[in-house]
Amino acid sequence: MLKTNHKLVLASASPRRKELLSMLALPFEVLTSEVEETSVQANTMQDYVKEVALLKTRDVAKKAANATIIGADTIVVYNQELLHKPKTREEAISHLLRLSNNKHSVMTAVAIIEPNGKETTFVEETTVVFHRLSQELIEAYVDSGDPFDKAGGYGIQTIGTLLVKRIEGDYNNVVGLPLAALFSQLVDLQIVQFAKE
Repeated sequence: MLKTNHKLVLASASPRRKELLSMLALPFEVLTSEVEETSVQANTMQDYVKEVALLKTRDVAKKAANATIIGADTIVVYNQELLHKPKTREEAISHLLRLSNNKHSVMTAVAIIEPNGKETTFVEETTVVFHRLSQELIEAYVDSGDPFDKAGGYGIQTIGTLLVKRIEGDYNNVVGLPLAALFSQLVDLQIVQFAKE
């Protein structure tokens, strides 16, 4: 259905992003960046996540000549505050207690860098509403180990889906890659075309 004459590289170690990008059925390689995200300063959450995505993508672009690099970063924002990946059991419980019976925003920024150095970025935002969570459910979920490599301390594509009442926006965006928006962008940039039979 789709074709590309670009060498595509996904600048992410996330197995979830790899799985989502695979849905386009286009060949791509995975190269991960070594940059420290904590160095980024920005005025808004949108600018912050965009800068982190660009930082990662530019880092990989240095290693992959003549390739089109696709990078992304996902953040969870509650009450204008960033909820990072929890490092401890206490932090994971604290994240989930705050999200319980509330809505929060999941933002994924995508950066595309073409071989000629042209950079394109966009941010997709999805609203997620949590059920009222019992202490028992929160502790059982945290003890499953699932929250620790995920922004906000939960994964919507794993057992963490039990915490979610509803979402407004793109589900894949919450998983970590807004595939439909990325596809539109790749078509607009003429990186991806429809293959005629």
